Amino acid sequence: MPYHVELYTDGAASGNPGPGGYGAILSCNGYSRELSAGYACTTNNRMELMAVIAGLEALKHDGCVVQVFTDSSYVVNAVEKRWLFRWEQIRFKNVKNPDLWLRFLPLYRRHHVKFQWIKGHAGHRQNERCDRLAVAASRQPNLPDDAGYRPKQ
Repeated sequence: MPYHVELYTDGAASGNPGPGGYGAILSCNGYSRELSAGYACTTNNRMELMAVIAGLEALKHDGCVVQVFTDSSYVVNAVEKRWLFRWEQIRFKNVKNPDLWLRFLPLYRRHHVKFQWIKGHAGHRQNERCDRLAVAASRQPNLPDDAGYRPKQ
């Protein structure tokens, strides 16, 4: 029987690009785990996607049923409207964040993932907590570089 997991996520970047971070909360069978990390220079969309990736990477078993709750229309629409799979067919030519989408795809395919968009900063307890985690992570000293971030030339 597969594990049923709720994954709440949020990302933040000040300056966009600028320092950024993500926060994620995994909940399963009454247990929860919080994840967060920050980067010296990144974008909000990268952090929104990183939150989902970090949550999926933390799962220890294949085939989990995962309900992702996010305020990122970028992430939700890319998957639910199947843009991501068209991007994959064109090998991510002229698509932003290909490194993260390529990291996301095998995780997505390893589990049964559904997305639910939720309005950000609307009092949703877990979303608000993820936002606090993301902002706190983005404000840590000596943040590492976001190795995949490529500023516009």
